[in-house]
Amino acid sequence: MGLVATNPQSGRQLRPIDLARRHGLSAQAVRNYEEAGILPAAGRTPHGYRTYTPLHALALAAFLALVPGHGHATATSIMRAVNEDKVDEAFRLIDESHTQSLDDRRTLRAVENALRDLGSATAPDTAQERRAATGGTFIGPLADELGIRPATLRKWERAGLVQPRRDPLTGYRVYDEADVRDAQLAHQLRRGGYLLEQIAPLIAQVRAAGGLEPLEAALHDWRARLSARALAMLSGAAELETYLNERG
Repeated sequence: MGLVATNPQSGRQLRPIDLARRHGLSAQAVRNYEEAGILPAAGRTPHGYRTYTPLHALALAAFLALVPGHGHATATSIMRAVNEDKVDEAFRLIDESHTQSLDDRRTLRAVENALRDLGSATAPDTAQERRAATGGTFIGPLADELGIRPATLRKWERAGLVQPRRDPLTGYRVYDEADVRDAQLAHQLRRGGYLLEQIAPLIAQVRAAGGLEPLEAALHDWRARLSARALAMLSGAAELETYLNERG
């Protein structure tokens, strides 16, 4: 790294613009990062100007490398913890991000399994027999099964994601097998970060014969984003390790 001296903590002085130019930032952004605790406190000249060292450059590189994998808020919290000598807290935050990433991969696998089931669905008359045997389910039990509130299912209904029928005697919503499938897909895609307006056309295509291609494309994009995040986490870990080693 071009700015790194033998001893970053006692190396040559750097101005905010020196750190900023390397990453295409403004000098004000560097000052903001310091005020946020992302960088260690800067030194000051007799006239009050900030002075940084190559150690600050390593901190900035670590933060910017952490952001793509962990997000701005978590990356900020990680750097604050490190700069406050709370390294265990930084490691905990990193572990939480990896846990969330693992959960996202499990969710993706669940959606892919659901798609596979859709691809090998039974004939309509067989599906009708199965729904008749189960009698469908109501909003409360379905919400409990998905771990969401009934109000969420009603919101999804207004958005066209699910289309339950109404019991003619009670007026209650009744979700048949296809409705449950649509609700499960909607739930998984919401966890994957998709908006309701993005999910609605996918669900509509799933309901139509031969309409699986849009969902397959969404899953491909989701998988690519998870892989990109995993690579970003590796890059962030490498930069953070360098910074931690230089801090001693």
